[in-house]
Amino acid sequence: MKKKLIAIDLDGTLLNSASQISEFSKKILKDIESLGHTVVITTGRPFRMAHHYYKELGMTGPMINFNGALTHIPGQKWAFEHERLLDKRVFLDIVKREEDWQADFIAGEYRKSFYVTHTNRHKIAPELFDVETIEDGSELKIDKITKSPNVVLMQTRHQDKYALAEEMEAIYPNQLTVSTWGGPLNILECAPEGVNKAYALKQLLHNLNMDRSQLIAFGDEMNDDEMLAFAETGFAMKNANTDLLPFADQQLEWTNDQDGVAKQLQKLFL
Repeated sequence: MKKKLIAIDLDGTLLNSASQISEFSKKILKDIESLGHTVVITTGRPFRMAHHYYKELGMTGPMINFNGALTHIPGQKWAFEHERLLDKRVFLDIVKREEDWQADFIAGEYRKSFYVTHTNRHKIAPELFDVETIEDGSELKIDKITKSPNVVLMQTRHQDKYALAEEMEAIYPNQLTVSTWGGPLNILECAPEGVNKAYALKQLLHNLNMDRSQLIAFGDEMNDDEMLAFAETGFAMKNANTDLLPFADQQLEWTNDQDGVAKQLQKLFL
């Protein structure tokens, strides 16, 4: 059998409702890797919010963060590391239009840090940034923005986040790609134009001398749509957003709380 590249989303997919990876899932992933297949975490999370899962799984290969804006091997210099940044000028302009977007907050996400507007500080869920509380030092101030971010995260009160995403892409043509996630939280994520999980996986396959026929992917939300459509076999979780299903080849019979990813991999390979 040809070796496979297995791309796995975290939240709502590999992680259970308590944001944990079960011992069963850890064992199955290790068994899969021992057969020579490559498992790659492919997440919208920044590196700082995903590296502990990478370590927990004992991974040594590549990892994809920020929905495809960063592909790297944590803690190593890697010839194929690839990072896309969102133009700082676009970021600052998005922040200036905070009221236009009906934003609860706007945040610039970097590999190891973040800055967030404090206009509606009480509406910021600290867990979105993997912190216990939103500290004063995290406030987004123009003079702090010296570097271009990987992505910009925004929570909006807009009644239709999909329409707002299209509007933003029209305002900044050829500069950003806006995806949606967060279920009822109305989250928009603005990445550099053309960046998504499929974009990163296409490059990774090339760098590993593999092709699309060797790609299997698992996801649950609309930031996984391109990835599932691009993969030779794209699996949507049983708990997936129903809007994602047309992009998947198959919907699993198990949810993230039922070790859906591990059970399907066990069925396929073990």
